[in-house]
Amino acid sequence: MTPRLKELFFKEIQPSLKTEFGFKNLNMGPKIEKVVLNMGLGLDGNDSKILKSCEEDLGKITGQKPVITKFKKSVANFKTRKGSNAGLKVTLRKNKMYEFIDRLINIALPRVKDFRGLSPKGFDKFGNYTFGIKEHIIFPEVSFDRADKVRGLDVIIVISSLNKDHSFALLNKMNFPFIKKGDN
Repeated sequence: MTPRLKELFFKEIQPSLKTEFGFKNLNMGPKIEKVVLNMGLGLDGNDSKILKSCEEDLGKITGQKPVITKFKKSVANFKTRKGSNAGLKVTLRKNKMYEFIDRLINIALPRVKDFRGLSPKGFDKFGNYTFGIKEHIIFPEVSFDRADKVRGLDVIIVISSLNKDHSFALLNKMNFPFIKKGDN
């Protein structure tokens, strides 16, 4: 069964972006290629119990087993050792990616306390969008009682587009809750 957001993208969003920007064919328009989630653990990465619980939480959120990332070099000021655990990373593609984005927009982000919207300044020069989530417990899959500590997540949405405006239009049509100009 295809995800709801994927059907919406191919039936409505992609043709409307083609007419809006005057592309010659549908494939010239912006598309989401992948979604990468990072959870940095810092000094807690060396504790196997904390690492295992964070791995389970991120696995429940994404439906995919996370990869443990390692420090590339030692830095004494940050108390890091080369080769020790730095955090967790998950890369989502295809149907899981669309299902995650749908849950993020419609379920998780509205649960954020004092949520006013996402900043439209999170685009890089290639059109990719990055934002942070301060509490991983906003996802309904994670049990609030079982979580030992509230952790943050970085979400990177990799978009194949020509510029920032095309990427912004794509995410706007997918109902991403961006802050409107004039809203404070």
